[in-house]
Formats: sequence, C-alpha cells, structure tokens
Amino acid sequence: MAAQTEESDCAREQTKAEQDVDQVRQRAARDQQRLDSGAITSPKDLENLQHEIASLAKRQGDLEDIVLEVMERRESAQERVAELTERVGAVQGKVDDATARRDAAFEEIDGEVATVTKEREVIAGAVPADLLGLYDKLRQQQGGIGAAKLYQRTCQGCRQELAITELSEIRAAAPNTVVRCENCRRILVRTAESGL
Repeated sequence: MAAQTEESDCAREQTKAEQDVDQVRQRAARDQQRLDSGAITSPKDLENLQHEIASLAKRQGDLEDIVLEVMERRESAQERVAELTERVGAVQGKVDDATARRDAAFEEIDGEVATVTKEREVIAGAVPADLLGLYDKLRQQQGGIGAAKLYQRTCQGCRQELAITELSEIRAAAPNTVVRCENCRRILVRTAESGL
C-alpha cells in the first residue's frame, strides 16, 4: 500500500512537473514568435525579450531535470510495487495451499469422526448402561478420557504407578469387575501387559 501510494504521488508530481515544462515552452514559443515577427522595434524591448527567452530556456532545462528525477523515482516505485505484488501473490498462493490442505484434513477428520462414532454406537450397545454412564461421566470430568490402560503397573491416564496394595486388589478382582485408578479415578483397562 505504501509503495502504491509512493508511485501514485510520483505520478502526480511528474504530471505537475510536465505541465510546468509545457507552460514554460509555450511562453518561450510565444516570445520567440514575437521576436521573429519584427513587431518589436525598440532595442531595449528586444534585449529584454531575448533575455527573457534565455531565462525561459534555462528554466525549461531545470524543470526537465526535475521531470527526469521524478520519472526515475516513479520507475523505482513501480518496480517496488511490482516486486511487492509478486511477493504478495506468492504468499497468497501459500495461504491458499495451506487453506486447501487444512480443509482436506478437516474433511478427513470429519470422516474419521463419523466412522468412529458409528463404531462406538455398535460397541456401546453391548456395554451395560451403568458402566457406559460411568464412563461418559468420567470422560467429561477427565478432559475426554474416561478409561485408561494399565500398563506395567502404571495408569496411562495420570501416568502414576499404582501402589502395591492397589495392585493386589486389582489382581484379586474378577476379570469382569470394573476397577478404577485411585489417583485419577479413571476406569482401568487390564491387559496382558498390565504387570499384574
């Protein structure tokens, strides 16, 4: 935006400088025409007119130098605008690519959620209602994890190693008994790797 503003300012400045040059040119042309017409006969008026034409020529040269300097600045600003526009385009391309990848990932996740939800409904139908209620309640309390694997005497929910007395109680419990971690209160899932 700043580069575009600078280029626009330079364009206005160039237009004004070119108009100033045209005004000086036109005035010099009129004076030259008066001089060439022979209408002025007074030597003093002729001398003044020649002096004015010379002054206008010098002024025109100075103004043309200003026009060239402004043109150079404008060209530099235009190059900067082009470079920045290209960079913005490249960044926008990366943003568009990242957005497309994100949207694709969301679609994939939504598909997985739908599949897992259906699988959960099938499995939940085989689980006793009171156990399912306890699991859902614990899930809400524990940040989405209501049950955790007991792995080598450690609850994988809170990552705490169970006390020996607690492990003895779990060993003694029937395989279909619901056991819970004393630390985090999650349901413990016993496997061959539980270390019992």
